[in-house]
This record gives sequence, structure tokens and C-alpha cells, in this order.
Amino acid sequence: MAMHFIFAFFIIISFVFGLYSLIVHNDYEVFNNMAKATFDDAKTAIQLVISLIGVMTFWLGIMRIGEKAGVINRIARVISPFFSKIFKGVPKDHPANASIVMNFSANFLGMDNAATPMGLKAMDQLQELNPEKDRASDAQIMFLVMNTSGLTLIPTTIMADLTAAGAPNPTIVFLPILLATFVSSLVGLIGVSIAQKINLLHVSIAPYIIGAIALFVALVFGMNELDSDQIRDISNVASGVIIMSIVTGFIAAGMYKKINVFDAFIDGAKEGFSMGIKILPYLAGIIVCIGVFKASGAMDFIVDGIRTFVSIFTGETRFVDALPTGLMKPISGSGARGMMVETWNCTDGLNNCSGVNSFAGKTSAVMRGATETTFYVLAVYFGSVGIKNTRNAVWLGLLADLAGIIAAIYFSYQYFL
Repeated sequence: MAMHFIFAFFIIISFVFGLYSLIVHNDYEVFNNMAKATFDDAKTAIQLVISLIGVMTFWLGIMRIGEKAGVINRIARVISPFFSKIFKGVPKDHPANASIVMNFSANFLGMDNAATPMGLKAMDQLQELNPEKDRASDAQIMFLVMNTSGLTLIPTTIMADLTAAGAPNPTIVFLPILLATFVSSLVGLIGVSIAQKINLLHVSIAPYIIGAIALFVALVFGMNELDSDQIRDISNVASGVIIMSIVTGFIAAGMYKKINVFDAFIDGAKEGFSMGIKILPYLAGIIVCIGVFKASGAMDFIVDGIRTFVSIFTGETRFVDALPTGLMKPISGSGARGMMVETWNCTDGLNNCSGVNSFAGKTSAVMRGATETTFYVLAVYFGSVGIKNTRNAVWLGLLADLAGIIAAIYFSYQYFL
């Protein structure tokens, strides 16, 4: 699916739903709200890019120190036997391997600020290997889909929001989110592998996957034995220690290799500003068309339709109250957070508000953590390198999102009822 189709689809569908709201529901403000969204969300795009530029400037500078000190190459050699099979066309010792594993690790530990610049660096390195510069390569599609699947060990921001909302046990969502993101990531990996004819049962791939599954199961059982205070403490300590260990380790390695670490930092940091300017048009286009889509009432129409459809087969429709969060997450992270908070405030739209500790309230939190923002990641990562033809990246990313949403519903029923 090309970016121009995504953009056109959201705008045209939004206009159609706007007409529907005006004619059928006499909503005379709908088009004013849609027009307002174009200005508000364009401003939001600028603010996002400004915040990204600061983060990217620092982390790309640190990454350049790691490159010159040889740390990146060492990491690449360790994981290359697996990555060279999964990421087609990437040589075993290519530095993109290290950038990818660092991005995945940061996402897994909930370190979004560190994950984005590392991911942008990886995408830039993959673009160097891409023979068709405006068309996504197989490796770039695999990287994007694995990012959008959102495998997360510690959902720090979601637990913080639950705490702020007065949830009696904010860490109750930890295990369902971990399980849901694992399912999403596994489906994403299998989906891309089928599309790209990658044999996951190959002797050089299967042991890594089996090992990852075993590690995941051990983490689930291990973390399940901890109480909420211990999980919170691990979350706070692990993220900070890992971030500062990367920064200090790269600088120490640079000093050991006798390179000028500050000059190396400045050299890499310069990329942050230019990369931020490059992604602005792509990000603004996606965020604005999503904002118009929300303002048109299309999301409410879709959720009501799902509720009606589900009620035909079963009387159990409690999960539908949490669906707006799950449907919004692939589109907008901030939008998903807003939908989650709205679910906490009023779960059925009829002033019957059951709060953050309700089934729908907890399920909406799990749905928010179950996947990543597919369209945002698509705009930022592919936009940073000028990819226009995204091939099947969107469909495969949305497949992983769908698996994550279904898994979130299933595990919510298992843990919250």
C-alpha cells in the first residue's frame, strides 16, 4: 500500500462520514471539527518533530561514538547468524544488525525515547543496502513490522497512567500486555516470513526462536511471582541502568580506542536535525488525516457496527467498550491514550461510568499496550529515508496489530474475569 493511498483513503472516508453525520445525525459542527483538526494536528506534528530532534540528536551522537569505537560491529557479529537469515540482503557483519538489536531491546524495555533514534539509524543503514531507493526492501519491511508488533516487557507509561487515574493495582495489566505483544510479534514474524519465503524452521533460525520463546515463558513465570511494588522497582531501575550503561559503555570504549569522543558525538548528532526535517512532511500528512478521521465520527460508527455484529452471535459485548483504544492504537499513540482515558471515564456512552478498575477500563489499557502505532512508525521510519512504495508493509503490520488486539481481548477475559 503506497503512502498516497493511505493519505487519500483517510481523507475521503472522513469526508463521507462527515456527510453522514451531518445528514443523518444533524451534526452541524462535524465539518468545523474536521477543519479544526487540520490545524491542530499540523501543529501537533511540528511539536512531535521538535521533541524528536532533541532525542535523535543526542542518541545518534552516542551511536556514532559506538560505531567509531567498534562496539556496533561487535554486537553485529554476535547476532548476525540469526539476523542474516531474517533480514534478507543484510550482510552478516553490517552495522545495521547492531542498530536493529538495540532498537528491539529498547522497545522491549519500554524505552521509547531511545528506541526511535536507534530505529531511524537502522532504517538509514538498511536504506544504504536498498537497490531501489523509493521502494521498501524486504529487510526494511521485516524491521518495520517487528517494530509495529510492539513486544514489550515493561509497559511503563501505561502503568503510570493507571496509577495517576487511581487504579488500585496498576501492575495488573503487566502480564496480559506481555502475552498480547508476544502474540503480535510472533504473528508479525510469521506473516513477513511467509510473504518473503523465509524458512523459520531452518537450523540457523529455529534455535533462536525456540530460545526466545523459552526466555519469554521464563520471564512470564518469573514476573508473575513478584508483587506490584517489586515490578515497579524493576521497571524503574532496569530502564535507567540500561540507558546509562549504553551511554557510558560507548564513551568508555571510545576513550579506550583513543578517539575524540566529543567530535564523534557532534558528527553523529548533526544527523538528528536533518533527519527530523526530512520526516516532518510525512508525519504531518499522516497525523492530519488521522485527526480528520477521528473528528468525522468514523471511529464511533465502526465501533457501533462491531457491537451490533457481535451481539448477533453472543450477548458478551463488554470488550467492545474497550475497542476504540485498540482500533486507534495503530493509527495514533496519543489518540489511543485519549480513547483509553475516555473508556475509564465512561464505558458505555450512556453516563454509566464504571471507572479505571472496570473490565473495559483494564482491557483498554491492555489493548493500548498490545501493539504499536503502525501508521506513525510507517511515516517516521519510511519517511526518514524517502520510501514512497511501502509494498505490503502496512498490511503485514496491521495483521500483527489485529493479532495483538485479539490476544488482548482473550487474555483480558482470562485475567480480569
